[in-house]
Amino acid sequence: MNAKHLMVITCTLLGHWISAQNFKGQVFNQKNNVPVQEAHILLNNKPVGHSDADGYFEITLPVKGADLTISHIGYESVEKRVTPQKKVESFYLKEAPISISGVIVSGNSKMDPVFTLETNDYVKKIVQPRNVADLFTDVNGFALIKRGNYAIDPSFRASQYEQLNVQFDGGTKAMHACPNRMDPITTHVIPEEIEKIEIIKGPYTVRYGATFGGIVNLVTTVPDASDYGLHGSVHGGYESNGGSLVSMARLQQATEKYDIMGNIGFRDFGNYEDGDGIEIPSSFRSLDYGLKAGYNFTPNQRLQAHWRQSFGRDVLHAGLPMDTDLDDSSILSLDYRLTGLQGMLKTIDAKLYYSYVDHIMSNANRPSFMMTDAVSKINATTAGGKIEFKLKPSEKTMFFTGLDAMHIARDGNRTRIIQSSMMEFTDKVWQDSYINDLGLFAEGKYNLTQNTILTAGLRYDLVVSEIRDPEADFAALYPDLDKRNEHNLSSTVSLKYVPNNQFIMELAYGRGVRSANMIERVINHFTVGQDSYEYIGNPNLDAEVNNQFEIGFSGRLPLSQNSTDHFNYSSSFYYSFYDNYIVAVIDESQTRKFMPTSEPVNPKVFRNLNKAYKTGFEISAGVDFLNDFNFTSELAYVYAKNKDLNESLPLVPPLTTSFKIGFEKEKFWVNATYRITSKQDNISLSFGETTTPGYEIMDLRLGVVPYKNLTLGVAALNVFDETYYNHLNFSFNNQADFTRTPINDPGRNLTAFVQYKF
Repeated sequence: MNAKHLMVITCTLLGHWISAQNFKGQVFNQKNNVPVQEAHILLNNKPVGHSDADGYFEITLPVKGADLTISHIGYESVEKRVTPQKKVESFYLKEAPISISGVIVSGNSKMDPVFTLETNDYVKKIVQPRNVADLFTDVNGFALIKRGNYAIDPSFRASQYEQLNVQFDGGTKAMHACPNRMDPITTHVIPEEIEKIEIIKGPYTVRYGATFGGIVNLVTTVPDASDYGLHGSVHGGYESNGGSLVSMARLQQATEKYDIMGNIGFRDFGNYEDGDGIEIPSSFRSLDYGLKAGYNFTPNQRLQAHWRQSFGRDVLHAGLPMDTDLDDSSILSLDYRLTGLQGMLKTIDAKLYYSYVDHIMSNANRPSFMMTDAVSKINATTAGGKIEFKLKPSEKTMFFTGLDAMHIARDGNRTRIIQSSMMEFTDKVWQDSYINDLGLFAEGKYNLTQNTILTAGLRYDLVVSEIRDPEADFAALYPDLDKRNEHNLSSTVSLKYVPNNQFIMELAYGRGVRSANMIERVINHFTVGQDSYEYIGNPNLDAEVNNQFEIGFSGRLPLSQNSTDHFNYSSSFYYSFYDNYIVAVIDESQTRKFMPTSEPVNPKVFRNLNKAYKTGFEISAGVDFLNDFNFTSELAYVYAKNKDLNESLPLVPPLTTSFKIGFEKEKFWVNATYRITSKQDNISLSFGETTTPGYEIMDLRLGVVPYKNLTLGVAALNVFDETYYNHLNFSFNNQADFTRTPINDPGRNLTAFVQYKF
């Protein structure tokens, strides 16, 4: 650790010692006057701490006072304007029926997993139409894998696809049907429905399924105690680059006993232009709707159901060999919670979910159609569940244990008609395969001291897989195909030191284990990568293991006793070494199956690597000043090495730096983001990567609430009309007017958005 970070930590601790805390409060349950522990304390909507075991909290207020908010799950929030005083002020929270929000990051620094990251509230500060990409763009450490403007996968610290545990609402999953990932999980939810994104930066918890590189939880909106009655909203937006339109309507009715919410959204995106004015094939249309209903049997017992469907049509993928004609998905989830139990057992949580994806893709609008008419009709089924028990054996110990299960099944065929002879062939895309994962987990938290929390967890996964209808050549390559059982053991241990509300230090080790996904196991001579190679799966792959170590510091340093101005900072430094890392390598003993005279002749086969590692960091520092202004600088870097092939691991994003300045009031906010992405020359030649030049872009956003419940927003994205592409972008594939070069991102884009709530 360098002197800069030691200086920041020292200043933080000194700031704590010299800054007098001039307001004390105590939080009680209004019903029985029992102190409320771990209530969230916010000043001017910014978190500053939580109440202790006796309900007490101490904070520093500016001389002129500030707006105080106290909130806690299961209670209605309290808001009050407060000023410095010597006496202890009492606050009483009214009980509200419990909710099932799907969050895994509660905001309680002592109880949340280590190395968590929580994005801003997208719903409250929305200023532009969004696709899924915009949900991750401003999150430090994230990059995007783009095949166009629809099929976009997040990448975090050079972990992507199934290396990231991406889910909805604390556990619901919907796996893609397309082997080219035209339909990742992020396409099956309305972006305007996402309230926030929660990230756990590594395999530092065992409670949310098998986790290799981190957890991404997309949290959708739910009614709370302040939303009782009939409410709703309508949204509309426009993007100039592509002439894109978005619209959505939401209606909800909520009481203390029940609540029901419905929404519907339509998106019509055109082809965008890059900075040189070149039109990129990227248009799509989608219709989505969802219904969410909850019933409170008692104030401490709730059942909640969520049903959503998404219908994608005419989706153009510039970086893939085919386009999507139809992409329909259905997702059903049931959640149950029972809390407030007496004795050692405190809470029971249960979840069931089911999803089905129906996907049709073709090459009807591609140059290859002149020779071959190809249509793929494929489907994917995902089903699973979880039950978890929260126990409190002692005042210092919290224990979570339970089991979860996930079933993934895929099937479907590609039909090829040779135009010259009209001969028809059928290729088995998924070979009627499935993967089942049954997990058992236990995780405990123990307070070593009042300010130091030890967390340890252990997880066992039984992974069962089978290829039930293999192609003849695949069965010949792997003659011992049979049902396979794998036994994976994951673990984690961490320390969190929270001496006060202004400083947190975290130290963690996690062993994340991931069995091979279905593409890596069963794909048979399909081009599923970013290059033009055919890929062959390997059903005998060993599970890859991520041994990750991390240390981090974060804090808030008050700058003045007369205002809410603060200096905020955070830093994380990590190192991972991999066992059995899965990557596709050229196999000269195999030859191309389809179009055998085309280059490259030798396909790639998925193998395990013995020696690979990754290291990197994220750093951010910012200042909240003059009460309403803020400035933040962020830096993210990752370096990864494939020691077996003496090159970088694939899909490693370059060094990125961003500067953000903003002004924020309750009814008006404006911000500017300047992002610098460096050149990436640490590349994987075996993956077909080339050096990517650096670039710089600026975005401007403004929002205003001119009248109650009405929000207007405008934005100018890529203000200087820069022509650029990210290192993780796919290259043009089977396109009439493009060579195999990386896809450029959009040029200047002016957007407008309107939202009305009632």
